[in-house]
Amino acid sequence: MSPAGASSSGAPRVVLGVAGGIAAYKACLLLRLLTESGHDVTVVPTAAALEFVGAPTWAALSGHPVSTTVWANAEAVPHVRLGREADLVVVAPATADLLARAAHGLADDLLTNTLLTARCPVLLAPAMHTEMWLHPATQANVATLRSRGVVVLDPASGRLTGADSGPGRLPEPEAILVAALSLLRRARRADPVGAGRDGAEGADLAGRRVAVSAGGTREPLDPVRYLGNRSSGRQGFALAATAAARGAKVTLVAANADLPAPAGVEVVPVGTAEELRRAMHEASAGADGVVMAAAVADFRPAAVAENKIKKSDDPDDAPQVRLVRTADVLAELVAARAPGQVVVGFAAETGDAEGDVLTHARAKLARKGCDLLVVNDVSGGAVFGRARNAVTVLTARGDARTVPEGTKEAVSDAVWDEVASLWTPAEHHPAPPVE
Repeated sequence: MSPAGASSSGAPRVVLGVAGGIAAYKACLLLRLLTESGHDVTVVPTAAALEFVGAPTWAALSGHPVSTTVWANAEAVPHVRLGREADLVVVAPATADLLARAAHGLADDLLTNTLLTARCPVLLAPAMHTEMWLHPATQANVATLRSRGVVVLDPASGRLTGADSGPGRLPEPEAILVAALSLLRRARRADPVGAGRDGAEGADLAGRRVAVSAGGTREPLDPVRYLGNRSSGRQGFALAATAAARGAKVTLVAANADLPAPAGVEVVPVGTAEELRRAMHEASAGADGVVMAAAVADFRPAAVAENKIKKSDDPDDAPQVRLVRTADVLAELVAARAPGQVVVGFAAETGDAEGDVLTHARAKLARKGCDLLVVNDVSGGAVFGRARNAVTVLTARGDARTVPEGTKEAVSDAVWDEVASLWTPAEHHPAPPVE
């Protein structure tokens, strides 16, 4: 058997399970996304799933034969081999029936056998009607699976089969892909040669609740204009996505970010600094971790014009705008934190005559009183809107960890590693370098 992380072709092995729900057609796009991003994917549909999407479709898109039974190709023992050799198992959609069978350890088809033999991260993306998702039996099954280290994403809310809407919609395939890649990335970091894989590694934040802010606030000047900033929200969204992929219950307070909702994350849209302030106080109540990645305006216009401010013909006639301070949301969250709650701030800094980036960042850390400060050097417009980032994580103890340039998801994993070390200091070991 090849080492974990590679098939005979060198590609990571992914088993894509498909259960029998109407959302099975969306798994076709997830399959295409996985294969196009360099993964060797074997599709294992249930018999019910084949009522929605036929085996020839899965075979054509994956390049592998498709079977739902343990009797096909029996000499290769597929009910054991697939789970043992996989680097990741994803089930999308995971129906209420599939969740129940997985939670109770049933093995009545090839997919449930694969789930029982898998020793890699397992990601389940539920999709079902709202009443089925909210039923106590389903919630108990989800809790059981999560307690075993399985990552079960919360379904999205939206239009379901027919005219109904509510929680139970399959997260978008692109969002499921982000969660899948996060689990694969962590599995490679934890065990780069494939010896002794542990599926629970991916769900190390299971049972934790976290609140994350993202984006940039906008302070209105009149019905048309506002004071804003250049934050895209991509780092905050990546933090939310990776936390959910590691098993956490995540609330994302998103300020003016035009990005797709991360899979399994509750998104609370806001506009102004005051709206973000109220939403973060609510989201942080009872949370184990609070991450303030949003760029919150320091000032707002003292008055908002009821109508659009008109430009006169006089070139020297320009309105004078008086600004007032907004609330210091991070400082308020630090002051209100409960025992054991970890609060993380972000600093977008440039050097000047008074000091370099880290000098200013350390002063901010001391001033705010948070547990960690993630420092971005934004000199020359770096970071904003870009897919890659490099940061320095400062701790209240005075330590500094440099996270080299990588994807914003990789940076997010490094931040959560530091947060997790503060939750369990006795078990903390130095984090491996981020790839």
